[in-house]
Amino acid sequence: MNTKEYIEKAEETLLHTYNRYPVVFEKGEGVYLYDTDGNKYLDFASGIGVMGLGYGNKEYTDALKDQAVKLLHTSNLFYSDVTASAAMRVTRASGMDRVFFTNSGTEAVEGAIKAAKKYAYDKDGTTDHEIIAFNSSFHGRSLGALSVTGKESYRAPFEGLIPGIRFADFNDISSVRALVNEKTCAVIVEVVQGEGGIHKASREFMEGLEALRREHGLLLVFDEIQCGMGRTGKMFAYQHYNVKPDIVTMAKALGCGVPVGCFALTEDVAAHSLVPGDHGSTYGGNPFVLRAVDKVLEIMEREDVPGHAHEAAQYLTGELDKLKNKYNFIEEIRGLGLMAGIKLSDTLKAGDIVNDARDEGLIIITAEENVLRLLPPLIIQKEDVDKAVSVLDKVFSLK
Repeated sequence: MNTKEYIEKAEETLLHTYNRYPVVFEKGEGVYLYDTDGNKYLDFASGIGVMGLGYGNKEYTDALKDQAVKLLHTSNLFYSDVTASAAMRVTRASGMDRVFFTNSGTEAVEGAIKAAKKYAYDKDGTTDHEIIAFNSSFHGRSLGALSVTGKESYRAPFEGLIPGIRFADFNDISSVRALVNEKTCAVIVEVVQGEGGIHKASREFMEGLEALRREHGLLLVFDEIQCGMGRTGKMFAYQHYNVKPDIVTMAKALGCGVPVGCFALTEDVAAHSLVPGDHGSTYGGNPFVLRAVDKVLEIMEREDVPGHAHEAAQYLTGELDKLKNKYNFIEEIRGLGLMAGIKLSDTLKAGDIVNDARDEGLIIITAEENVLRLLPPLIIQKEDVDKAVSVLDKVFSLK
């Protein structure tokens, strides 16, 4: 089939829940994608932050090939030879004590919510506890994750959702404090909001959350699904702030293309929350995905991928600042590490820039508030940044 036929057949058979771009990708190599017409694209989206190691890393793909031949699945009724190794790497990287592997980031959020509510139930035996989430946040599209997602238009068709969810304003600790009461059991927050416009938490805000935890005994649940796994220059974004969560969710670059997520907990939360029968997953943490997790973390630790991301991000930010100084329709450069946002004025539409950049061989995506979102593979080099910025400069110059 040619490109047109691929797209037509997909549109005939897929449920229309995505407005897909008119490109059919066939393969990836390094930081580049190739479509079925042979066109080459510099990828500064990395599958919405998934492909942290880029495409075709031989050590990673060889590990998956080996595991596919050896053993794909056994269920969680048994151990596998990679179970402990992958779990130990996750707990060591995150500073947490226990981990539950899921099939996605959304499932990780579901498990985190259950753990927080069960922890509160274990303390007082009541079920009317409340969770504070944030406006403009995004945690997933299942009913539980949607309940704590701070965009009313996403939630409205699916009400009623989990009761007792209250929404504060991101980076406004006073709005959080105003909602805390004797029923509050947890606060769930993205350390860097992704879909909501690439907003990083302020130090004052994070320290304020820590103070509320000490004062009220509530749990801090950090959603690091997009901003974790080295993207911000440290393995997890919360490590920039010296504030440790009680529960943290992760996914995306945890598997670098293999569908896997997890939530990790402190020993205290693990010991007083979920027990056998409370939670489970048939596929979660099977040998295949855990081999991916084990290898991804091995490579990231050995090669100091977060450190490289930090250096690349410094250069990228400097080049984006030059664009901001050149074009008055760029209002702000946002983000942390290689999670960057270009806030545009209302005179331009971010979606149009995405399309124009794609025509020039650069893949970027959008976020809320008319923001261009840049989430390149963590292995990008200076020349990749130069090429991406050159394309953006060309596109902007025509506006």
